[in-house]
Amino acid sequence: MALTHVAKPQSGTKGLSPSVMAKSLYRHRTLIRQIGRRDAVSKYKGSYLGIVWSLITPLLMLLVYAFVFSVIFKSRWGVSKDESHVSFALTLFCGLLAFNVFAEVVSRAPTLVVGNPSFVKKVVFPLEILPVAALFTATVNMLPGAAVLLIAWIAAYRSVSVTIWLAPLMLLPLFLLSLGAGWFLASLGVFIRDIAHPVTVFVQVLLFMSGIFYPISALPPRFQHLMLFNPLVSIIENIRRTALWSQWPVWRWWVVTTVASFVVMQLAYYWFVRSKKAFADVM
Repeated sequence: MALTHVAKPQSGTKGLSPSVMAKSLYRHRTLIRQIGRRDAVSKYKGSYLGIVWSLITPLLMLLVYAFVFSVIFKSRWGVSKDESHVSFALTLFCGLLAFNVFAEVVSRAPTLVVGNPSFVKKVVFPLEILPVAALFTATVNMLPGAAVLLIAWIAAYRSVSVTIWLAPLMLLPLFLLSLGAGWFLASLGVFIRDIAHPVTVFVQVLLFMSGIFYPISALPPRFQHLMLFNPLVSIIENIRRTALWSQWPVWRWWVVTTVASFVVMQLAYYWFVRSKKAFADVM
């Protein structure tokens, strides 16, 4: 694959400018798509089912989680009195799809730079686009599952959420947070190679601490407040409200998480741009 749009070196002092960051990413949009497409193809290269695995894997996990939490533990979301196992499973699946976007970017981030040494040493390459390409790939992997979720919900309830048009907007803080974590961990992974191992554990902990398998209202009040410090909780809740439940999002949550995620992303981008000057020496 030919990689185009090679970048000129960027001054780290400009890393805190949102406009500079936006212009840089827009200028390399074609390269981002090329790398994202390459990653998606290489992930399933040689397999018989190809990208279908991006649908099969979460569906299998959905069946396991739905059985454990809905049948054994008898968890309910409390949205309606006659909530069925199907409704519980689809609600769980919706949260799992959103979480998997964040988890995929974060899990890959520590090896994004160290796994491409030729980009660091041999060419002048815009390394900052690697986490963006990872987010692009994670989003593409989410789309088949999102389509199945929508079709299954319509088949089960003969209707679609009246607020579903707001669901893409609810994904914005998820993308910003994923990018911020991606830039920070991609840089950190160059200097601390062992960081990939605790990140894997951290992602597994977050899976059970982000309200994916149970409603936050089921927790004691003191724990509910603590859980809200995890931005994924409110992000996933707003996605479910708009995509499935025909409810308006909690705009206060959305504004707070979007602003906080943007700040995290901008600071992480600044850190990455400043620290990438030392990548070649370390590697």
